[in-house]
Amino acid sequence: MTDLAARIDWGLIPAVPVPFRGTVIAADAQDDYARWLAHQGVAGVAVWAHTGRGPHLTPAQRRDVLAAWRRALPDRVIVAGVTSPGMAREAKDGGADALLAFPRRDDPVGYHRALAAELPVLAFYLYERAGGVAYDDATLDQILALPGVVGIKVATLDSVPTFRRVAARVRAHPGKLLVTGEDRFLGESLTLGARAALIGMGAALTDVQVDLLRARAVGDHNTFARLGELCDEFANVTFREPVEGYVRRMLWAAAAEGALPDDACDDPWGPPLDPAERLAVRQAVQDARAARR
Repeated sequence: MTDLAARIDWGLIPAVPVPFRGTVIAADAQDDYARWLAHQGVAGVAVWAHTGRGPHLTPAQRRDVLAAWRRALPDRVIVAGVTSPGMAREAKDGGADALLAFPRRDDPVGYHRALAAELPVLAFYLYERAGGVAYDDATLDQILALPGVVGIKVATLDSVPTFRRVAARVRAHPGKLLVTGEDRFLGESLTLGARAALIGMGAALTDVQVDLLRARAVGDHNTFARLGELCDEFANVTFREPVEGYVRRMLWAAAAEGALPDDACDDPWGPPLDPAERLAVRQAVQDARAARR
């Protein structure tokens, strides 16, 4: 196993959202949130991913976001979501440790090879409704065979059969890491072979998910089952339709945790949501915390 894979093995890597006030990044809230999350036991964070609206941010905004997380997590893994070798160089220059390769339909193998020339790469199998590509088995094998690809994140939204198919390809490449991106069935995805999680849901109730992974790693089945059910209940509230609204809901959840101010939870690219949903998210966080005690 590579050094990077060993550092994130059985770890949680939240895909962190960016707090906005309107269309302006709330820099003060960003710094406070990074400091809060640094104390939650995470293996690292993923910036510029779908949750962090990386492709929408300007290069200057991406630089500032990465710098804030690098300051808060000087010794932990930072994965940067990228769409091009140029963006990969931005990530490398900013101190990222690895790349999450947004899916690409055109020459995916060459694309991953080019990214790996900059930093170690996690490939990304993402469901098509979110802009992903349904890589076939032959393509997955070619991507996973690249020396600079350390593993793959799988986010199908709700397709266990697809997750099983991709997991089987990972098993055919010893040493490659299967990373779950399955917020809706986090616990089940760990039983299907994932050994780390890179998920937007990790932006709040973070310590609960850290402990879920630890319980799986050490074979604490009772704790794993209890925390898995708790995470599923939380996902039912935060990853409901419209699914694209999950970014704003996770900002609301972080605010309910006291990690963000209430006025720094805007998502300029997300769909409008009923304000009543914010109350439901807050209640879900409170219910989870009460159940955890």
